[in-house]
Amino acid sequence: MAKVAKAKTLYVCSECGAQSPKWTGQCATCHAWNTLVESAEQVPSAHRFQTLAKSSAVQKLAEIEASDVPRFSTGVGEFDRVLGGGLVPGGVVLIGGDPGIGKSTLLLQSLAEIARERPSFYVSGEESGAQIALRAKRLGLIGEPSAAGDLSLLAEIQLEKIQATIDKQRPEVAVIDSIQTIYSEALISAPGSVAQVRECAAQLTRIAKQTDTSIIMVGHVTKEGSFAGPRVLEHIVDTVLYFEGDTHSSFRLVRAFKNRFGAVNELGVFAMTEKGLCGVANPSALFLSQHEQSVAGSCVLVTQEGSRPLLVEVQALVDTAHVPNPRRLAVGLEQNRLALLLAVLHRHAGIACFDQDVFLNAVGGVKITEPAADLAVLLAIHSSMRNKPLPKGLIVFGEVGLAGEIRPSPRGQDRLKEAAKLGFSVALIPKANAPKQGIDGLKVIAVDRIEEAIDRVRDLD
Repeated sequence: MAKVAKAKTLYVCSECGAQSPKWTGQCATCHAWNTLVESAEQVPSAHRFQTLAKSSAVQKLAEIEASDVPRFSTGVGEFDRVLGGGLVPGGVVLIGGDPGIGKSTLLLQSLAEIARERPSFYVSGEESGAQIALRAKRLGLIGEPSAAGDLSLLAEIQLEKIQATIDKQRPEVAVIDSIQTIYSEALISAPGSVAQVRECAAQLTRIAKQTDTSIIMVGHVTKEGSFAGPRVLEHIVDTVLYFEGDTHSSFRLVRAFKNRFGAVNELGVFAMTEKGLCGVANPSALFLSQHEQSVAGSCVLVTQEGSRPLLVEVQALVDTAHVPNPRRLAVGLEQNRLALLLAVLHRHAGIACFDQDVFLNAVGGVKITEPAADLAVLLAIHSSMRNKPLPKGLIVFGEVGLAGEIRPSPRGQDRLKEAAKLGFSVALIPKANAPKQGIDGLKVIAVDRIEEAIDRVRDLD
């Protein structure tokens, strides 16, 4: 019997895609640790090196006509907000999140609405058609003559068959659930490997650009919360969305981290119900605890998520440390930022926490990354240390610098209007954000130092 040649193996970096003939702890190209994954050596193929976008002749930039990108609605208002107004023909969207958080549910709901007016196509590599039909029936998407419209379904994981079906069906929107289950016959590695994910994503992107089909790809995430597979996957697509929130909670957050056709850091808020994910009209109410009376350690922050101002309650608990190294724990806020702010509080306001445990929490499971939360964090910590509530109806925002100054935050006017609309009466803000004209029902206190802010809060008691 003839001997079969042993397939050669090489190691591919999951961060940058660099190849190495042997395993090493650190990638020699991007210097990331423990990112080399064993993969079979690929045979070169003629179709692999095709352009992702449509080719065009050389043009002068001034001669190119700039026009707004046409969009169409997904049928789900909060989903449209995160996408920047809707889907773009030929756009590629990558959406990820923890298992069971609602990715497939949201996309099935959206496709059912889109299919009322446009041909739509759902490719499932993880579930059978019967399972998807059962979910659609539970969500009330099928049962009526026009409920599912022109929605087609295919349970398939081979890329070439998916390509042929898209060419035949000519849908305007296609969902790939998920990209880690798709494989190409041109490669010999297993589905989900670095080479397969990169190749399949590139080929699907090429299809989207050449046929003006909007493609939404579902991506698995690692335990750290980032997309599994090569980092180049996020560079290929036009929009990257992440699901946030606890699977044990009924609320879900969808955040945009990249969007070539809209603003980044847009936030969509959903509530999980028996009929699927429903958009929340007033998300600020989710992030504010309903206390019967004022409590110490609670401060309301006005944060800006994309184009939307949100009111979020920041809670702090300061307690005597019973170990030599006091604990610093932040949920929904940056932990390193907490250590920095505690040093500023001690140095410029004379309030020391070196013998205290400090715990921070952002109510509702929202993650706050902007520095405008600094002032609210410090006032919540100070309130907990004094064991005295902050004045009722107070809202706060502002960045705190290492010199103790309070820096302005962007779109301050929008934040103040949102607070006034929800019934807040006092705003403690940076002096540079003070409005030129008063806002009805809202008393504005402008400060430029952290010690001044603490003194003004004490005067309000």
